[in-house]
Amino acid sequence: MLWLALSFPWLPIEALPLRQPPSAVVVRGRIMLGDAEAVAAGIRPGQKLATALGLLPGLSVFERAAARERQTLENLACWAGRFTPTVSLAQPNELLLEIGACIRLFGGIEPIVDAVTSGCAEQGHTPGWAVAPTPLGARWLARSGSGTIHREAASLHAALAELPCHIADWPADAVARLESFGLRRLGALRATPGSGLRRRIGNRPLDDMARAWGDVPDPQTAFAFPESFAIDIELPSRVEHAEALVFSGQRLFSALAGWLSARQLLLRRCTLRFRHDDAEPSDLALRFAEPAADEARFVRLLREHLGRWQLPAPVEAVRLQADELAERSGESVPLFAEAAHGEGHLACLERLRARLGERAVQALDAVFDYRPECASRERDATVASRSPAGQATQRQARLPASARPLWLLPTPCALPERAGSPDWHGPLKLLSSPERLESGWWDSGEQGAAGDVRRDYFVARNPQGQWAWVFRNAEGWFLHGLFA
Repeated sequence: MLWLALSFPWLPIEALPLRQPPSAVVVRGRIMLGDAEAVAAGIRPGQKLATALGLLPGLSVFERAAARERQTLENLACWAGRFTPTVSLAQPNELLLEIGACIRLFGGIEPIVDAVTSGCAEQGHTPGWAVAPTPLGARWLARSGSGTIHREAASLHAALAELPCHIADWPADAVARLESFGLRRLGALRATPGSGLRRRIGNRPLDDMARAWGDVPDPQTAFAFPESFAIDIELPSRVEHAEALVFSGQRLFSALAGWLSARQLLLRRCTLRFRHDDAEPSDLALRFAEPAADEARFVRLLREHLGRWQLPAPVEAVRLQADELAERSGESVPLFAEAAHGEGHLACLERLRARLGERAVQALDAVFDYRPECASRERDATVASRSPAGQATQRQARLPASARPLWLLPTPCALPERAGSPDWHGPLKLLSSPERLESGWWDSGEQGAAGDVRRDYFVARNPQGQWAWVFRNAEGWFLHGLFA
């Protein structure tokens, strides 16, 4: 096994939604952690709050929010599900990803590490990381900020030997005793006989050493990806324009995509709920043309909707909830299949509907009816594209063998007759023999129905070269359609 450990030393600050630098987190009136600007001003952990404010009067101070830190870490665990289904939480601020089984999928360890660290940075987190064969060894190296990859045990042991003893986060009295013995590094502690040390410093340090070196098994409790997905994010500042919510939506969709990957699910519909200052929450529902799990696709559709969205009031928090899911089925692909380019026609339909409106994009189905105005019907374009039943109907309801135009007028337009020929931008020359249609007796007299028709259809052309579809009945000549 191979473990990628992520340590988030700045998590107490990074989990705060409304922080503005310089800022610091306090616990019981003392500084726990300060951001980079606070550290540059001389603020250190353990300082009294009054001392810190004296050094930096403009310091923003926040009480530690342990619950928000846990939620942030769990959101990161959901996001990490896109890389591996084996994720473990190491409270209070560490994640473990078992990547040994995923190396070939991503093309090596380095691409996985690059994708994970860049993804963390996009979400506003700066982790220390390390890769090692043992989970505890990887965690200790990540805490030190080593940023190293150790594939073999020998390399791991050499790196661990150089770490200071305090990196293991043992009780302070045990670390103090080790320093009084002159044991300041793990390598020196490893070389010391353990029987006497156990009586002096307890069992935990030596047991941890055995797990970190791989002498004994170190099973990890796997993170249980929730059965349903619903997470919240508080915004750093009040947002007044809908398009500015894309970045927050992207962070939510990152976690959603990881959760979908780990649970082997696809998303059909989700809801973004915007919480406002002085108004009731507003909802934005995203419906997909086909079940999907692609974060980029989610964000593109969100961007299209937010371009037309009018906020009733400034937004202070966003909640994303997965409403309708589908099982991800296994797929067989050709051995030498190339990666598909572009977003696909269904994703394009989603964006068109978001931009033009739900009813603006429709598909046409062929219907068993010889009357041209009744031979097709509108249908949801996305349903028509993915419905096997709809495809079967289209195959069976074939159009007549004679020429039919794609563009029909909403209602036939009466044409004047000159010298015994119909006229449309000049005299029409009939190019085909008549096609007789007599049909529709069953809905005669019904409101809005075409009724019984008796027509002779012709393909015709005018002097400008335009091709038209005209018919003649007892009332005269009519233009019914145009050819491309």
